[in-house]
Amino acid sequence: QVQLVESGGGLVQAGGSLRLSCAASGRTFSTYTDVMGWFRQAPGKQREFVAAINWSGGRLYYADSVKGRFTISRDYAKNTVSLQMNSLRSEDTAVYYCAASRRGSTGANEYDYWGQGTQVTVSS
Repeated sequence: QVQLVESGGGLVQAGGSLRLSCAASGRTFSTYTDVMGWFRQAPGKQREFVAAINWSGGRLYYADSVKGRFTISRDYAKNTVSLQMNSLRSEDTAVYYCAASRRGSTGANEYDYWGQGTQVTVSS
C-alpha cells in the first residue's frame, strides 16, 4: 500500500510562487515505470492533470496551462516529488493532489494512489 502526503499549499498573491511537496511511502518504486503526478480540482470542475514525472526523471509531462510556469521534480533517495509553481494566476486556485501510478502519464484513471490534497489559493 502506498501512502502519499502533500504539503506546501497556502494563500499567495497573483504572480507569486509556491512549492508543493509529496512524500511517498509504502513500497520501493521502479525508477523507470513508476510515475508520480500532480492533479488539481477547482470548485465545480473536474479533476485535471497538472504534471507528472517518472522516478528516473527521464519522462516529464505538463499540462499546457502550466508549461513554463510549473516545474515538477523528484528526489528518489527521499521518495519525494515536488511541484514548483511560479507566476501563479487566480485560475490556478484549486486543491492539488499528489498521485502514484505504475505506468501512467496524464490520465487520472491511470493512477492508483492519491494523497489527501492541499489547498492552493491565488488572490488577484
